[in-house]
Amino acid sequence: MPEFSEAPARSRGRSLRAGYQRGSGLQFGDLVRQLRQDKLYNKATELAQELTILPEQKRMNLYLILRFGFDELAFGHITEFGVYRGGSALFMAAVCRELHPGVNVYAFDTFEGMPATDPQRDAHRENDFKDPGYEELLGLIKKEKIDNLHLIRGLFEETAEDTLKTVGSVRLNHVDCDIYSAVSYSYDVSRKHMVDGGYWVFDDPLCSTCIGAMEAVEEALIQRDGRFAEQVYPHLVYRNWPPT
Repeated sequence: MPEFSEAPARSRGRSLRAGYQRGSGLQFGDLVRQLRQDKLYNKATELAQELTILPEQKRMNLYLILRFGFDELAFGHITEFGVYRGGSALFMAAVCRELHPGVNVYAFDTFEGMPATDPQRDAHRENDFKDPGYEELLGLIKKEKIDNLHLIRGLFEETAEDTLKTVGSVRLNHVDCDIYSAVSYSYDVSRKHMVDGGYWVFDDPLCSTCIGAMEAVEEALIQRDGRFAEQVYPHLVYRNWPPT
């Protein structure tokens, strides 16, 4: 595996070196081949692969951040907004169980499909993704003893704020909820909990059916907060550093 642990220089609130290493390494370099030979990556993938629709490069990108991106950060947990069947949350929890003992994954979802959407922005409609298999996911968590994964069931607006008060600090927020309102809320509710240099990883804004998600990023992160992306492939990744 390549060396990612050196603390890179920051510019405009991001580390372009780290973003290019992950993104170009996955798209044009040798990282896909190397990761397919990584024992921990494969172990976590095997656990989660039947419950995820996440493309391989995105799963690999999360792994690279978990493995190489946490060393210079203060302690914090992981949140995921938009869980569906739970594959990516399981994957991250399995990786953290090995690499970052004490780090928990808090996975937020209605587990009953999408709430009402905005037809002026969103291609998705209410009740999309309504077949997550919540009980199946709970059973797998219990069977595999993934005790660092916590499912938070309900609308984000009804569960996230109180949960995050208990969670405290966050190092990574994986935002995978497709629609304008959910992406906007999940970013905003996590801001005051994010450690310096922490990661917002957005799954959906560059997807052809998720223009509402891109609008939420443009409004909140770019126009309002002046953040610049660290990475654009296979995810949009932003960091919690001031955009100097």
